[in-house]
Amino acid sequence: MLMTEPTVDLKDHPILITLQDVISGNGFLVRITVSGRTLMRQEEDGKWWMYGVRPAAIAEAGGTVDEAFLRFRQAHTQVLLDIVQESKDFDEFRTEVERFFNESDVDEQAWEEALKAVRDQRIAPPEAFAKLPRQSPDSRPARIEVERLDGKVKPFTASDNVSITYSIADKQAA
Repeated sequence: MLMTEPTVDLKDHPILITLQDVISGNGFLVRITVSGRTLMRQEEDGKWWMYGVRPAAIAEAGGTVDEAFLRFRQAHTQVLLDIVQESKDFDEFRTEVERFFNESDVDEQAWEEALKAVRDQRIAPPEAFAKLPRQSPDSRPARIEVERLDGKVKPFTASDNVSITYSIADKQAA
């Protein structure tokens, strides 16, 4: 008889996100690109919650995983719009956006523990994640890029765009 490793139910699911926004400010146009981290959890009320890790100060819920991500994405854009309203210039905006993204949170440790569980054990992901892509966080470190676009000498190209995505953090790349 062939023995298989037991599966473990994971409460917190480590998720990688990619977001991009173009926002106009007081005398500037800026593109913000985020490669971030969130935890996805189905709470007792049956809703899926996406808790920000990088950036940390956002949590949104939905009836499905996709709805929770969409609401999280909308909340992230709203935070950027709030920051730009309060910023007198590009430098102040960039400083505040980078501060917001890099704020530490207790969920960062929970994200690392969830990733370790994925890497160390055979995890049975919920059916809601069946169609999500898997990606190693080693291939996409958490980062933010705040790029001023007005007055840019280099021409814009289609390759400047990124797809807005989320995926399940998976094992290290082989």
